Amino acid sequence: MLTRYLSSPKKTLILSLIYGLLAALLVASMHAWYQHANREQRYLTLMNDLSAYVETYFHELKATADTIQPLTASGCEEVASELTSRSAFHINVRAFLLVKDDVAYCSSATGAMRLPLRELVPGIDMDKEVDITLMQGTPKLPGKPAIAVWFRNPLLDARGVFTTLNVNLTPYLIYTSRQHDIAGVALIVDDKVLSTFAPNVLTTADLPDNQVGIRALSDYPVKLALYGDMWPADDVQLSVLLGLCVGILTTLASGYVLSTRSQPGREILSGIKRNQFSVVWQPVVESSGLRVTGVEALLRWQHPQAGAIPPDAFIGYAEAQDLIAPLTQHLFKLIAADAATLKSVLPPGAKMGVNIAPGHMHSPTFKDDVTRFVASLPPGYFQLVFEITERDMLQEKEAVSLFSWIHEQGIEIAIDDFGTGHSALIYLERFTLDFLKIDRGFINAIGTETVTSPVLDAVLTLASKLNMTTVAEGVETPEQAKWLRARGVNYLQGFLFSRPLPLRDFVLWQRNRIPPEA
Repeated sequence: MLTRYLSSPKKTLILSLIYGLLAALLVASMHAWYQHANREQRYLTLMNDLSAYVETYFHELKATADTIQPLTASGCEEVASELTSRSAFHINVRAFLLVKDDVAYCSSATGAMRLPLRELVPGIDMDKEVDITLMQGTPKLPGKPAIAVWFRNPLLDARGVFTTLNVNLTPYLIYTSRQHDIAGVALIVDDKVLSTFAPNVLTTADLPDNQVGIRALSDYPVKLALYGDMWPADDVQLSVLLGLCVGILTTLASGYVLSTRSQPGREILSGIKRNQFSVVWQPVVESSGLRVTGVEALLRWQHPQAGAIPPDAFIGYAEAQDLIAPLTQHLFKLIAADAATLKSVLPPGAKMGVNIAPGHMHSPTFKDDVTRFVASLPPGYFQLVFEITERDMLQEKEAVSLFSWIHEQGIEIAIDDFGTGHSALIYLERFTLDFLKIDRGFINAIGTETVTSPVLDAVLTLASKLNMTTVAEGVETPEQAKWLRARGVNYLQGFLFSRPLPLRDFVLWQRNRIPPEA
């Protein structure tokens, strides 16, 4: 029963696996998100740098075009050499063309010409101050994609500067050569695309789906897009492997800790050592005047993780695992520590009930334990009553001499929870007992007209014939108390008077109690 509150082997295994799984998931998730955040930050930094680079390039290109704009007021023969000179040192420019009335009439590369610009570049909008489009090639380099840029003259109508740029003006080829985790970069104008995915101009429909970032230039009709994998397989595998290793280690460590520290037997001994056990006191009142004339010492266990563990759980387990002797020895020490305070609120000769298990009675240390316990109490003040439980059958031959020895020590004997164990009647027949404590199950039946009520009548009749003092446990209502008092029950104990209380609360309760009218 105690394993419901403390770890059993199966529970230890399950908890260890759960802890390991949680640790694995936590570590793997944290590592994966850390990798993801780092990668996301790298992509963002790249996008910022790339956008700034391209935008700066176009700003410099426009500055050059602005210096060329005054040449559009003159004929090609007059300005051809100057046009060639100004464009010669601008990186990646194939040619600057002077345009008048929608006709390109002068080229920095070939000199005088006459070609309608709309025929050369159908996608250019010459009404815009700046416009950009992508070309599959130029007349001189038909198989080489280019970027076409138009700058309208702000002072002279129908005039402007047109230029074509080599594709390698953009830094994406340089960048992808040193950034292995980038799948590609694309420069997008309207629905046309220059990218690292193909040597020719594509459309946006041809681009892959693994886009990780896109940025539009503020002053030019151009977008830059990055392509990659936010959750690459290598990162995921590394996170899974790390989580698996941590999960296995956590499972093994948890199993070791839980199995060594959470075994019920070890927990009981550890609880004794760490003062997790305490005593609560429940008053026992005499039926005639309802005065408190005794108490029962009850052991409680407040486990730091499992919380309050019911006595039936840990006492039954302690008996089964031969731990009841050290547990009762600890109970004796706790009672002795409270005895001096109890003496101040209880009358001389007050009965002090202490539960004794048969397993402890038959242990080699029992007599020494009892002798030390009696010596630790205020001399001659309390009347000890050993309440013998029925969980284990007493060994008859040894029990007779033990009961005799107990009586010689001035200690009375009660059979606890009479009627619930297999040996109750055998105890009455074979041993000399002083008290019969009636189990609360019989008391609860009072007034209910159940089949238990006649049994209670028979128990009281039996106790009377054996001249045994009776104590009714679990008295909770005035009706029950009245019924029991009318039938001659000697002592009453239960929540009607008080639940079991820690020492300090019991002292306050006793000092402030006003006995009810008899």
